Amino acid sequence: MDIAQLRTLVNVAELGSVTAAADRLGIAQPALSRQIRLLESDLGGALFSRHGRGMTLTQLGHRIIGPASDILMRLDDIRRCARDPYTLLVGKVRVGVTPTVAEVATLPLVRAIRTAHPQLSLCFTTGFSGHLVEWLKRGELDCCVSYAVSDGGLVHTVPILDETLWLVAAPGGRLVADTPVSFASLADELMVLPSPTHGLRAILDAAAMQAGIALSASLEVDSLTAMIDLVRAGYGATILPYAPIHARVRAGELIAVPLMNPVPGRRIVMTYPADREISPAARFVGDSFAAVARELVASGNWTGSVIGT
Repeated sequence: MDIAQLRTLVNVAELGSVTAAADRLGIAQPALSRQIRLLESDLGGALFSRHGRGMTLTQLGHRIIGPASDILMRLDDIRRCARDPYTLLVGKVRVGVTPTVAEVATLPLVRAIRTAHPQLSLCFTTGFSGHLVEWLKRGELDCCVSYAVSDGGLVHTVPILDETLWLVAAPGGRLVADTPVSFASLADELMVLPSPTHGLRAILDAAAMQAGIALSASLEVDSLTAMIDLVRAGYGATILPYAPIHARVRAGELIAVPLMNPVPGRRIVMTYPADREISPAARFVGDSFAAVARELVASGNWTGSVIGT
């Protein structure tokens, strides 16, 4: 067993094809096929099921894909530790962020990075969490801030915080600031919600099911800005993290109250590719985002529980 075989395993598992993996890695297809056969021989079983649509992991393959990805990550850590930690970082980092995170974290993140490494270029892309992870896998991003995903060992995630979601409405209604309401009380509430394809909607529908109700979406909108504008205009309430609305709440434009039974939330993670080397600059961006998140939680502008130190 060697590193090349493990890298081949991870790429074939992600792409479902030796041909596609060979194109990505720049290695002849027969050589990649031989690496898979040698690895299967070493481990004593088939790692892939071959069929007309490509290749899928067997039970043995599913068991070892995670540890294989971890080994590749640790090798990257070794390379990173060998570099001079005081070297000024240069180049470009392509960073993916979700809209709610971009709203609150972009400015302090850029400020922190530019203060430490003024020559480092940043390219931000905003999108749904699932889209960001797919772009990361395809090599179009170097790292991304996403919500916890089931990655099957094809990406590496570092938990940052568990974010609390709040009920948000225009002032003057039945809601009283800092007074929690039960999730079940939303059964008859007109709601401005993201569409069913949005990850946030899945979380809210699961919480509603747990509370024994179904949310009534009077409007479905996947734009954060449009959603906030509609709520401010009185077209319904919504459920959002506190971070992107805290300034409007303090200005009296919106009211936000905690939800209970259940308390909806989601985990924010820093996500990196597991099949290729992560640059020191991308690592620094991830570390900087974790520090910014801690500061925003400490200031009360982002509600949730920070994970780790």
